[in-house]
Amino acid sequence: MADRLAEYSDAAGVDLREHGTVSDADTIRDTRIAQPLIVAASLIAADALTGRAGRRADGIAGHSVGEIAALVGSGVVDAATGMRLVGIRGSAMADAAGRTPTGMSAVLGGDEQAVLDRLAELDLAPANYNGGGQLVVAGALPALAALAEQPVKGTRVIPLQVAGAFHTAYMASAVEALRTAVADVNPADPDITLWTNRDGSTVTDGAQALTYLVDQVSSPVRWDLCMASFAEHGITGLIELAPAGALTGLAKRGLRGVPTVAVKTPEDLDAAVALLNGEAA
Repeated sequence: MADRLAEYSDAAGVDLREHGTVSDADTIRDTRIAQPLIVAASLIAADALTGRAGRRADGIAGHSVGEIAALVGSGVVDAATGMRLVGIRGSAMADAAGRTPTGMSAVLGGDEQAVLDRLAELDLAPANYNGGGQLVVAGALPALAALAEQPVKGTRVIPLQVAGAFHTAYMASAVEALRTAVADVNPADPDITLWTNRDGSTVTDGAQALTYLVDQVSSPVRWDLCMASFAEHGITGLIELAPAGALTGLAKRGLRGVPTVAVKTPEDLDAAVALLNGEAA
């Protein structure tokens, strides 16, 4: 584990061991640090799960930065490449966010079209269509404040502790940085089913998966469409890798009746293995 963390740290340009064990919450909230930590945690959890279960899942998807872990898990890129890309992605998105004061808020409930109409009035953008009645919106801070002061009927607006308006046009410079970074990557085609945040479709071409990864930095995460596609493909269970909890929560509303396991700690691995192998937990 220590050797792997050192390799991942070198690839990402971030001391993962230091930030994962010692740094305080404000420090690891920094996008440059948070994104590599998230992907490293997912990769380590995936290795632990497959090692114990003796097999991988039949399909994989990632939410936002989790798409990098999904590319690794599907064999499109190796772990070192994935960690290099997330280091570049995190730094580029932090730089882009620093150019203009922006933020994000979660909008819960209400009529989606009414919310989108209100966003257009305020020059805000939908960033994450999470499904289950949850839409994350992004843009200038005064506009987000106006949305919170006069929310759409039937909604609740929750400001998020993030550095900027991710998955919007404010991230244009980060898109170019990541596009440059993937130019010398020689991807393989995915060897298990791989879903994309772009539109919930499955991707069979590794080069296309990288293109979608780049474009996704400034375009909305369509997790609602991913969940709809999961249902269409007849998935029998969903395992969320560390850091976990948010996506299984969405699945309980968007994929009713599909069993889920959130791998938050090593103690959750037994339940994940049971679900992966079709055994009673």
